[in-house]
Order: sequence, then structure tokens, then C-alpha cells
Amino acid sequence: MSNRKLKCIILDDEMPSLKFLKILLGQLEGIEIVKVFNDPLMLVKEYRELEFDFCILDVEMPQLTGFDIAEILRDYPIIFATAYKQYASEAFDINAVDYITKPISLQRLKQAVEKVKSRFSKKGADLTYAQFNTDKGKALIHFDKILFIRNSDVDSRDKILFFEDETDVTVKNISFGGLLTVLPDSDFVRINKREIISLRIVKFFNSEEIVTTLKDQLDKPMVLGLRETYRKSFMELLTGG
Repeated sequence: MSNRKLKCIILDDEMPSLKFLKILLGQLEGIEIVKVFNDPLMLVKEYRELEFDFCILDVEMPQLTGFDIAEILRDYPIIFATAYKQYASEAFDINAVDYITKPISLQRLKQAVEKVKSRFSKKGADLTYAQFNTDKGKALIHFDKILFIRNSDVDSRDKILFFEDETDVTVKNISFGGLLTVLPDSDFVRINKREIISLRIVKFFNSEEIVTTLKDQLDKPMVLGLRETYRKSFMELLTGG
């Protein structure tokens, strides 16, 4: 993958554990903490507004468990960090990246984070295509054919992929996070709540908008909004930061 930092959110209902985990993560290179939560309901309410790559979750919490949250965030790599050893088997059954028991050491946390980094590295290095469920059936889609991706107006759970041959396809029931997990992060970046673009279509840009090489219905250059939440990642990708 590129040299950009991996962005993380943390959820633990116990504030001392949350603060300690934040301190440990701050000592690891290549990691940026986007936000910490001590209330699972707040995470559910806010996560769609955040840009992050993976999450670290406690298991036993009031109202919602870590497994409930993992189901909601199923498109993201997950590390469980908990005082309870008995849930490890269940965690790996849902394909968690790692399961750490408290008290957490820096070395153990580093091992878990390296597994997350490895997933992203393999994704970016090896894959040039992926299989998706679409409105036309299962499809094998090559990443270098995709120009940009937009939320469906019919169903927000679906995403419309637009290709260089001016065709498009609707991918069913997938989040932007799920798409970014498989798309090469050296080329694709989210720019607002509704869109992901390939850098290949960028012609001009400023802090608020991107003029693309594509044409709109009036045959004028298509202009897309660049929102503050996603501006930093866009700029880092352009500069290789």
C-alpha cells in the first residue's frame, strides 16, 4: 500500500482502558486515531461520517456488544481488545484480524496492527480485480476500468460504478468502506459522503472541489465536491504523504 497512515477508531466503554489504548496506539508508527468512543450507540450514530480503515473494539458493553458492532462494521478489519478470553473463538469465526486480552502490552498491540497493515498491503499489491454482486448478477470488475463511484439514489446501500467505456453497473449492498478495502489505495480515494474517485479523472482541484476529465449531461467538465472530512486523505494521496 502507499505510505499513508492507517486510520483507526476505538470503542471501549471503560474510560481508563480507552485512554491506555490511545496512549499505546500513539506509540505505533503509521497509525492515526480518528476518534475514540466509550458508548457503542454513539459509534453507530457517527461512524458513517468518519473516514477510517479499521477499528478496535471491546466485547462486553452495555446495550450493544463488540460483536453487534462488528456486524455493523463488517466491511472493516476488526481487532477485539477485551478482558474476556472466552470469546476468542467467536471472534475468529467472524474473521476478526486479531483478539487481544487485557492487560494489553505495546508489543501485542503492535502485532495485531501489523496484521491489519498486512491485509492492506496484500490488497494493494496483489489484486487488480474483484468479484461483486451487481444488479446484473455476479461480475468480475477490473479496478483500472473504474473512473468513479457514486451512492445509488434508489438505495443508499448500493453503489454505482462508472467505467471508462461510459457504461456503469450497480454493486449491491456494499459500503464505501467495503469498496475501499479492496480498491488499490494508491489510486482511489473518497472525496465526500457520496463519491469515491480514481485519481485518473482529476484535472484541476482546490480545497473545495475537483474538476474532472469527465463530461456532464451538458458536455461540460464534471465538477465534484471535496469535503473537509476527506480533504486530508485526498491531498496525502496526491503528494504521496
